[in-house]
Amino acid sequence: MAIQGGRVRVLREAEPRAGGAYVLYLVQQANRARFNPALEFAVEEANHLRLPVVACFGLLDGANGFPEANARHYAFLLQGLADVKAGLEARGIAFVMRRASPAEIAIDLGRKAALVVLDRGYLAIQKRWYAEIAEGVDTRVVQVEGDVVVPVETASGKHEYGARTLRPKLHKVWDAYIEPLRARRVAVRADGLALGRSIDVSDPEAVLAGMSLDRSVRPVRRFRGGETEARARLADYLAGPFADYGTDRNRPEAGAASHMSPYLHFGQISPVEIALAVRAAKAGTAEDKRAYLEELIVRRELAMNHVFYTRGYDAYAHAVPEWARRALAEHAGDPRPRTYTEAELAEGRTHDPYWNAAQAEMRVTGYMHNHLRMYWGKKILEWSPSPEEGFARTLRLNNRYFLDGRDANSFTNVAWVYGLHDRPWARRPIFGTVRYQSENSLRKIDAKAYLRAVEALCAAEEDRPG
Repeated sequence: MAIQGGRVRVLREAEPRAGGAYVLYLVQQANRARFNPALEFAVEEANHLRLPVVACFGLLDGANGFPEANARHYAFLLQGLADVKAGLEARGIAFVMRRASPAEIAIDLGRKAALVVLDRGYLAIQKRWYAEIAEGVDTRVVQVEGDVVVPVETASGKHEYGARTLRPKLHKVWDAYIEPLRARRVAVRADGLALGRSIDVSDPEAVLAGMSLDRSVRPVRRFRGGETEARARLADYLAGPFADYGTDRNRPEAGAASHMSPYLHFGQISPVEIALAVRAAKAGTAEDKRAYLEELIVRRELAMNHVFYTRGYDAYAHAVPEWARRALAEHAGDPRPRTYTEAELAEGRTHDPYWNAAQAEMRVTGYMHNHLRMYWGKKILEWSPSPEEGFARTLRLNNRYFLDGRDANSFTNVAWVYGLHDRPWARRPIFGTVRYQSENSLRKIDAKAYLRAVEALCAAEEDRPG
């Protein structure tokens, strides 16, 4: 139950501030009050210093909002933060939320902190926040990596070619990181600390109503945010549908998916907690468990590796490998049997009813099965006037509608459509030697059953006031 040393990095080397009023923990990537290594590290340090713990969150809003985030994303985030607030306060940890960037609130509250503790994400914007904090405070700053199983730099010191090269590196060390993490007892409660203004997120809908943001993409009710909801969903899943994961995971109509991706994206559940639960599950075979851990750890952490080691991971010229860009450029002038505008794609107005259904599921409910995400992306490439425009469209649609958009997995999966983590295939029009995916791939699923399932899901979402 120890916090592994490989998760801990010192961003600013200094002694803890003498006379500090508390240990400050910035809630940023790991939005949960349990199974959170950064939080437990902060509690350990605070107990050693005989100080309380203060957790803070910077809520980006208006013109300074998180890039591409809208009402759908913020509703889910705020639901989760209401859970965090309740969980922290029950443990005796104060929670402060303000309209500010994560760096701004951490630097402000860090002025009275003996020590500042950060969690870790891998996007460029997150790296900038962490660098600002390390520069902007004058006490010790420690970062604890808790939203992957194996810390990214422990797993690999370079950009990996694909899952086949990262997999053995992860397998070699992951058992040391798939360990329980207990909640530490707080020695000094933060009750009554004077911490200044704070937004009360206990009513997330009220906070959302007061924000200035894009409301054209509505919140969903298919998924509710929060670590309590995440754990309940995981328990229900492992007691039932998980038993068929090994055979049915690539069939979207079969209901074998766990739907953990939105919760992982927002840090509302730990991947280590999921891995432990999967290993301990009474349902499911060894193959079910192996296949699930492959997706949860190898595939997900390959995405973290790509984003961490790729400057410009959201740009076609940097994210797509040179061989694939060359192959696509050689066929950029090939006639497209069909092309669609981005608005037509967003509204699901193509000739392909199955693609339209996948787009409707994403647009209305914020989710699409991974098997269909690949088909969906390959068709956008085929139906766009150029590969560069196809890449940009795919990423914009992905980030706008998916609850788990704007994620390392999103950036990596979009680049995969264009050849990342893949190899050359047989040459064909438009795609060159980049992997093609045809309508024949839908023969592996019950496509008619999928259409019916999406129709029911969308009807449930749209049958509501507002």
